[in-house]
Amino acid sequence: MNEVSKKLRGSLFLLGAAMIWGCAFTAQSVAADSIGPWTFNGIRFLLGGAEILLLAKPLERWLSLPKRNNHKDLVKTGILCGVILIIASVLQQAGIRWTTAGKAGFITSLYVVLVPVFAAVFLRRKVKMHIWVSAVLAVIALFLLSGAENGSIGIGELLELLCAAAFAMHILVIDRVVKDLDPIRFSGIQFLAAGLLGMIGAVLFERIDPAGIRKAAVPILYAGLLSAGLGYTLQAIGQKDADPAAASVLLSLESVFSAVFGFLLLHEVLSVRELCGCALMFAAVLLSQKQ
Repeated sequence: MNEVSKKLRGSLFLLGAAMIWGCAFTAQSVAADSIGPWTFNGIRFLLGGAEILLLAKPLERWLSLPKRNNHKDLVKTGILCGVILIIASVLQQAGIRWTTAGKAGFITSLYVVLVPVFAAVFLRRKVKMHIWVSAVLAVIALFLLSGAENGSIGIGELLELLCAAAFAMHILVIDRVVKDLDPIRFSGIQFLAAGLLGMIGAVLFERIDPAGIRKAAVPILYAGLLSAGLGYTLQAIGQKDADPAAASVLLSLESVFSAVFGFLLLHEVLSVRELCGCALMFAAVLLSQKQ
């Protein structure tokens, strides 16, 4: 396969991942009517982690990943990132109960802008001017998406904003600690850790309802096997061949797909003001990816 074909394949895989993740907001919105955020994420991450670890060897051969033997660091780091992941995911799932799938997708995408901002604040990294401009645009977009005339922000939008901040921290931690680890096995351990913590949270804070779980079975399976398992795999394969700048833009389309699927499957209709907020948020994300 020549270089052009590899890049095209990588781009298609990344587009597929963005589409799967965008549709996941619809699945999460449906599941929110039946089960709590801890139960939902506990089950989905246990499914996703088991799927990835079962497929680890064939995936490693397919991706030609080198073998690494630092199992102790792999487990320790996987658990650490699993803790952050479950916090971010529970915030996201809780927020979806109070807002639309489309708005949740766009506000969550704010993590792309927050990553370099947090890097500047916490890691003393230099941030270019266009990042600060994108951050200002994102704040304006958040105001438009909130739908509040008095400038206040709804509970759903606030939870999604906190979710975006948690995902930004998750990315920064991964950037610092997983460079020498097996990415496939790390992801599997991270998902299993998040899943176990999710089930502990479900026991402590929710009433585990078997009937509710059965009712939300399809969204749970989608979020676990497709969004977590397949989505991550497509991203790993796609980023191996695609141009980094193109990869960021393609993955940011997750927010657009969340609005599209929210409209097609849940009949969510955004106002003109909210559509302007979506467009501005997407512009902020694209601007943040400028080299």
